[in-house]
Amino acid sequence: MADEIKDLGAGFWNIRGSFKVGGVLDVGAQCSLIKLASGKFIFLDSYELKDEVRDTVMKLTNDGQDVEAVLNVHPFHTVHCEQMAKDFPQATFYGSRRHPEQAPNVDWSDDLVESEAIAKRYPELAFSMSKGIYYIAPDDSVHAGSLLVYHPASKSLHVDDTFMTPPIKLLDAVLPEVVLQPDTKKALKDEPDAAKQYCDWATQLAHDWDVRNFCAAHTHLITFEQGQFKETLLNTIDSARPKLEKAQ
Repeated sequence: MADEIKDLGAGFWNIRGSFKVGGVLDVGAQCSLIKLASGKFIFLDSYELKDEVRDTVMKLTNDGQDVEAVLNVHPFHTVHCEQMAKDFPQATFYGSRRHPEQAPNVDWSDDLVESEAIAKRYPELAFSMSKGIYYIAPDDSVHAGSLLVYHPASKSLHVDDTFMTPPIKLLDAVLPEVVLQPDTKKALKDEPDAAKQYCDWATQLAHDWDVRNFCAAHTHLITFEQGQFKETLLNTIDSARPKLEKAQ
């Protein structure tokens, strides 16, 4: 999977990259670059920038000097954090409590990425923590929970794992779809109403965020028409709700 950077407008760029499971199956990776009102930049997630994509990012960010922070929003996406810290040594790195354990050579901020302090620091963004499922599951193989980030100016949603798109990209133009991460059932918290919490949270998000650019980590970027994301996500949740509630 070739690396590429997509300009989604209003100061939001989505970078698509490669991540091979077992060195063979390329499931893809992403990070996003956002220009703030101050003129500075932040990244959502870490990725090792290479070749033309790296050149483009460095040109946009004054050779990286204008990157003020990297917000690592998924606790289990840690592979590229240390390289990112080398590339942008002046940036503040925010992560979950799991990030310092997995990338100990990064100078991590004491403020967790999911904290209210970060949400207040970046009013250009809207944050939403997945509810009813573990953000950091006891089972390290379960990665359904994440901190979702919405950029209202470009109507772009950056999401790792929690919501995905089917792998067959050719269908997007005809029937764009949002699917749940396959381990969502396993990620449900040990609480009587966890499934309801999750479904209610996703339903509210569908109503609150007018998403046009859907940037998913391990599938791809797709574009929705007005109202299409809301309809698609609501249909997905309505279909999944009985199965999730039965699983508890």
